[in-house]
Amino acid sequence: MGILAAIARNIDTLIGPGVMLLYPLLASVKAIESPNTLDDQQWLTYWVLYSFIALFELSCHEILSWVPIWPYLKLVICLWLVLPMFNGAAYIYDNYVRQYTKNMASFGINNSNYAEHHKKVLQMMSFDARKAVETYIHKYGPDAFDRVIRTAEKEARKH
Repeated sequence: MGILAAIARNIDTLIGPGVMLLYPLLASVKAIESPNTLDDQQWLTYWVLYSFIALFELSCHEILSWVPIWPYLKLVICLWLVLPMFNGAAYIYDNYVRQYTKNMASFGINNSNYAEHHKKVLQMMSFDARKAVETYIHKYGPDAFDRVIRTAEKEARKH
């Protein structure tokens, strides 16, 4: 019974590194090599969230040392973030991070001097694409952007 009790007390130390670091590392490498971007989102989000957990842990170490269930709670949180049956990291991204970034991105667009049809096009783009278009508009003017859009629409109709 002593061995089982020791294993139960130290389960976070025994399986934690594999669940929190080794498996996500291997899955991240696999995601980089795959053409699918959904797994990239899952693992990039996991690493961001894991970094927040690590920063929280470092910042609150004195307080967390008084919470005996913290290592087990951290293990459960990381299991939820990592395991494919839960896809917790992707859930957090879809329901919180994406909403926040959309709100932040649309804040900059809606408070700008762009024409309404430009705002609609910019809101559909990724952040990097939006920055490139904003630079283009700033450099060549909104009329040049209108010409690009009209040309793209003509090309789309041909195909």
